[in-house]
Amino acid sequence: MYHKEKSIQIKNSASALYNNLSVLRIAPRRLTYFTVVHANVVNTVSASWDGLNYSHRQLQSKEPNVATSTSLIMQAAFCVLPSRDLLVVSSQKGIQMYESDGSIMVYWHALDTPEAPTAQAVFARGISAVSDNYICVGVSSGAVLVFDIPSKGSNITLSEVLEEHKEAITDIASECSGSQECLANLVTADDGGNMCVWKSGEEFQLLNKIPGLDITCSSVKLWKGTVLAGFGTGQIRLYEAVTGILHAEVNAHARWIYSLDIAPFSGLLLSAAEDSFVRVWHVSMTPETNSVEIAHLHNECVTDTQICGAKFCDGDGYAFAVTGYDLSEIIQLPSDEPGHSNGKWAAVTGQTWLRTDNIELLENY
Repeated sequence: MYHKEKSIQIKNSASALYNNLSVLRIAPRRLTYFTVVHANVVNTVSASWDGLNYSHRQLQSKEPNVATSTSLIMQAAFCVLPSRDLLVVSSQKGIQMYESDGSIMVYWHALDTPEAPTAQAVFARGISAVSDNYICVGVSSGAVLVFDIPSKGSNITLSEVLEEHKEAITDIASECSGSQECLANLVTADDGGNMCVWKSGEEFQLLNKIPGLDITCSSVKLWKGTVLAGFGTGQIRLYEAVTGILHAEVNAHARWIYSLDIAPFSGLLLSAAEDSFVRVWHVSMTPETNSVEIAHLHNECVTDTQICGAKFCDGDGYAFAVTGYDLSEIIQLPSDEPGHSNGKWAAVTGQTWLRTDNIELLENY
């Protein structure tokens, strides 16, 4: 289904953080952006689709009244809203929001830190755009900060704080299928494996709480009303978002899952873990029987690598990228899929695979 392409070097290696890769395709400009976190630096890469140009930018973590911050960055993620795209960076000190190319910082939010040192670390982690004008960011206290984003400019405001979680937020995801029929459009997960399902609005409404088993939920996605969650046990679980019904449980990996991603147009699911394996699955739904099925399609092994980020490079899942702890590579590759062969290239970080079959064949896999 996929084949590896040649990699090239990037400036810094990836830190061992959950979901340490973000991808943004800019179709009007025929560019693809990528971000990878290394300690207190965000490495961004811009690659042209013709494969002729790419550029690097590095963003530092920020602190008030400090020229150079040493606070560790926990995550960097692109947030796509109807009116604008932003790059959001979360760290031990606060939350930074940039224009998508990283050129201008448009907002800074400082975290509340105790004056006296405490045993509990303070940080922000878990980033997602939701609805037309909100970006949600989780923090170590278990709170979820909801920011109201204007269509342009820097008049960003903290509009609400969601306080249902009691443990540090690990990941946040919004409904990615584009369906307007799904009641739930946001899911938040924490270190205890607990998940909260929300409906966004002027006031966010809690629809359901899915209890954890004291095992970290490190990565979560929401697709067609189904929560797809990866855990420290190496398991993937599929829940109906509104009711919490468990549809499927898969022993997907031998070690801790660090990243999940879903290709919303095809239902392909990507999972990556500490066990050096990246696996591709196909998720299908039968609305008449309210059933969800998951089938394994493909394996790839990145030898002797603790994988910490994995993302599809497009909505169909024609290609995916992987980052690993201490890997400092970037790949430029052409897609040989039907409809993707017009001389277009995509730049990706770490190791990358391209699908070599037609998506229609998946239905009969």
